[in-house]
Amino acid sequence: MAEAGSEREMSFWEHLDVLRGTLFRAIGAICLCSVLGFIFKDFLFDGLVLAPSRPDFITYRVLGWSLSMQLINVEVSAQFFVHLKAAFAVGVIVAFPYVVWELWRFLAPALYEREKRPVRTAFTMSTGLFYLGVVVGYFIVLPVCLQFFMNYTVSETVANTITIGSYMSMFFSMVLLIGIAFEFPTVVLVLNRLGVLSRAMLRKGRRYAVVAVLVISALITPADPFSMFVLAFPLYFLYELSILLCSKSAESPEAGE
Repeated sequence: MAEAGSEREMSFWEHLDVLRGTLFRAIGAICLCSVLGFIFKDFLFDGLVLAPSRPDFITYRVLGWSLSMQLINVEVSAQFFVHLKAAFAVGVIVAFPYVVWELWRFLAPALYEREKRPVRTAFTMSTGLFYLGVVVGYFIVLPVCLQFFMNYTVSETVANTITIGSYMSMFFSMVLLIGIAFEFPTVVLVLNRLGVLSRAMLRKGRRYAVVAVLVISALITPADPFSMFVLAFPLYFLYELSILLCSKSAESPEAGE
């Protein structure tokens, strides 16, 4: 990709070729890490994925909660495809820093010099925010939701016996999607430095942000009020963090023109 403001501009097909290489390397890294997740099945499930379903999980021990969950399988191929999905999720999580680096390599030549430093900072910050979201989802949101749903019954005659597919669906939503949702400050910081968003715009948009946060929380969680609000609080905190990040910008978008 040609440098922003340089004399020679790359053609559409040259841009497409560079993008194809970026996507190929990023997908290759995810697939490679997914293979490792597929090979180490025992550690993946017994050590990580299924840990929040057991009563000795650290969150329950710290909070003094009791959790009784029995996972079952009712479909012939379900466990195999659950293994594939879990391995893919591990591949995305482990390869995330490399994927971000590839995206930065693709976008950097299109930026002016005054834009590169803050955007580079945003991309660097994105990895930490993603892993923070994964940790919040794994150790806080998922256990809280499991604790609530497993102890909620409409009648004592109805037992909560959970399928592995249902558990994994909640696991992916609570962990992987929350990690992605935590990228919001990164997007805001990039748009702020490119002159698209300002601190004043974010402050004026607080009322709309509350609605947007609730909608996003409803889409990620099982859409019940309890789990939705559990996720909504950290997401709105990220919105306020985004305002602080914009306020620390070194100069206005017009500076340096």
